[in-house]
Amino acid sequence: MKPTYETSAATEGTASPTTASAVTLTLKSPQLWVLTGLILGIAAGAQTIGPVVIPLGAAAVTLLPMIWGLIAGTAVSGQKIKPVPVDLQRAATVIMGLAVLVLCARLSFTIGPNIPLLLDAGPALLLQELGHLFGTIALALPLAVLLRMGPATVGATFSIDRESSFAMVSERYGSDSPQYRGVLSMYIFGTIFGAVIVSLIASLCVSMGIFDPIALAMGSGVGSGSMMAAAAGVIVAAHPEMQEQVLAVAATSNLITSVLGLYIGVWVSLPLADKAYKLLTRNADAKLPGAAKLDEQELAATRATAAVLLEAPKVKVGLWTSLAIIGTAGVIVTTIAVKGFLWEMIATYALLSLLTVLGVAAARATKGKLPAIIVVITLGALATSPISPLATWIVGAAESVNFLSVITVMLTIAGLSLGKDLPMLKSIGWRIIPVGMVAIIASFLLATIIAEFALGLWH
Repeated sequence: MKPTYETSAATEGTASPTTASAVTLTLKSPQLWVLTGLILGIAAGAQTIGPVVIPLGAAAVTLLPMIWGLIAGTAVSGQKIKPVPVDLQRAATVIMGLAVLVLCARLSFTIGPNIPLLLDAGPALLLQELGHLFGTIALALPLAVLLRMGPATVGATFSIDRESSFAMVSERYGSDSPQYRGVLSMYIFGTIFGAVIVSLIASLCVSMGIFDPIALAMGSGVGSGSMMAAAAGVIVAAHPEMQEQVLAVAATSNLITSVLGLYIGVWVSLPLADKAYKLLTRNADAKLPGAAKLDEQELAATRATAAVLLEAPKVKVGLWTSLAIIGTAGVIVTTIAVKGFLWEMIATYALLSLLTVLGVAAARATKGKLPAIIVVITLGALATSPISPLATWIVGAAESVNFLSVITVMLTIAGLSLGKDLPMLKSIGWRIIPVGMVAIIASFLLATIIAEFALGLWH
């Protein structure tokens, strides 16, 4: 019997299998009020702290409120004195899936008015995908070989490894292979550290002033909603006058990477990483897919960890309840950000919630064949395009909701879901730390460099 799908349990906008034994939290559940209080308190506190600039000679790194929210959320959920119960962390994972869709809905309001810009940047948008494709293989793979990561190198460095990567590697090498363990390692590392790493490298690049903000926005589309949001947020903070253009380009780039990622991964990047590994190692054991196997102890640990990561949270939070929590936190945080309240904030979050519900409904009706994230972005772009009679009003209302405040809420929720994953760091080995850092940085940097040159050539 196939598992049913519940979009409210989605992570990064994808559907996850659920179980009949899931606990349902409602507004009558005291635990949910505890989680809501943590979200509101941490997100509001992070926004109150504001950005902190750390000078690094001629450059600088800016730590935005979204990073404080992520770090504080992770610290609260993972501390040993009185950690957040696992069920509440799983509930945060459920709400996080919808927070990503709300963020994408807010991003979609910038796409419609900037369609001419996107068409003009078309060749650069497509070419920069080469950076995401080859960045990890070109830099992270040789480092992993140098550190003697073994065949796990292939799984850890053919992409930044989101959910779909598990299926790609499992089909080609098997779930008992070192390559599969490599995917698992990169997934855990990217989930916990990805947003922080990409925001720091984006901040450094912005402060150096050598890249066009549009090129940096294209590089932000690494295929992960949280990483894209973190990088785009840094760029917007440095160039507020270009907020709409940067967000439109970043959202479009991320959508392209997400849509093409599965096909490119199966047909191009995974086979290429395999060939590059064999070329660099001349390893006879790696000649056949899946020839190298994990020992029984490693295999059991890998399967157990993968099962925990990929299973749906055994906690359900209603769609409208989740959206009410996100919207309440969003209005409070954006009020702090702009130092004032406007009724348009509530209207905007109502629109964002409506788009999210429509996306979830479409995903359920098609049993996941039409991803909610694509529906949300498409409908939002159409609603704000020149053909829409409501475009002017929607765009004007959306300006009341500070984009960075939406990310702060989302990453705070993400942080509160990560405490349960911290112990898994011990199981993946130290080598993934430098390899993972290089993989994420290389994907962003190489895509940005290609976009920079492509924009120059095209214009």
